[in-house]
Amino acid sequence: MQALWMVLAAFLFASMGVCVKIASAHFNSAELVCYRGLIGMAILWLLARSQKVTLGTAYPGMHAWRSLVGVVSLGAWFYAIAHLPLATAMTLNYMSSVWIAAFLVGGTLLAWRPSAAAPRPALQGTLIVTVLTGFVGVVMMLRPSLDQNQAFAGMIGLLSGLSAAFAYMQVVALSRLGEPESRTVFYFAVGSAVAGGVALLFTGTSVWPGWQALWLLPIGILAAGGQLCMTRAYASAKTQRGTLVVANLQYSGIVFAAIYSVALFGDVLPPIAWAGMVLIVGSGIAATVLRARAAPGAPAEEH
Repeated sequence: MQALWMVLAAFLFASMGVCVKIASAHFNSAELVCYRGLIGMAILWLLARSQKVTLGTAYPGMHAWRSLVGVVSLGAWFYAIAHLPLATAMTLNYMSSVWIAAFLVGGTLLAWRPSAAAPRPALQGTLIVTVLTGFVGVVMMLRPSLDQNQAFAGMIGLLSGLSAAFAYMQVVALSRLGEPESRTVFYFAVGSAVAGGVALLFTGTSVWPGWQALWLLPIGILAAGGQLCMTRAYASAKTQRGTLVVANLQYSGIVFAAIYSVALFGDVLPPIAWAGMVLIVGSGIAATVLRARAAPGAPAEEH
């Protein structure tokens, strides 16, 4: 059942991407972030109330930082979805696992101080190969985009995965302090609504499109539903092996996004882009396995 919950979560996140792409024709990224936050706040407040989880926190600064980097990731992802094929934007956001692996390598080396008692840490060859494979996949995916003058959107999509990795590490820290996930996600929704509203002071608002504004509603609902299904999947996984299976099944979201991209939007990705996608998925799965060994019991990533 945990596998089915994760596949359902991936499907919901990919479906949210479809709604974002359609809605982006009528709203800018700041508006989408703001409305997603407002809808998420309402849903998560109801969820926290049903779970009898209080929303007061002893770590407001940590939640503020998590919300800040999370909003940067979300805004960058929405921008990438609007300007890139859905499959490309989705895959670049899922690069967060590879970025986390890169941080593990860099953090180990930066923390080392030469001394007789502390020999140089191992180079962690498997991690390095995983990271390099992921970045080779990025180059292969974005090469077709560069030919279509989509380089800037590609870099923004890459930023979404990078900032998602920072957000994930903050979620891990909050989880270890005992913060319930519903509270953490609620404050992220608050941060999204506030940051999106502030951004609107600079970007302005779009002309209200009428009934097409209804696309905003499923963005928030599908995001919350995906997060709940993902949480249920991890909660149902009782062993480390089961947790790894669940974590790796999140990449089925890229498959759903690819199907949507071709079937709904008529996107044409050349073979080199598909090959790059395969490399990124493979490196992401390897990075997830390595991360699980380094930090067992860490919470799920959000997309």
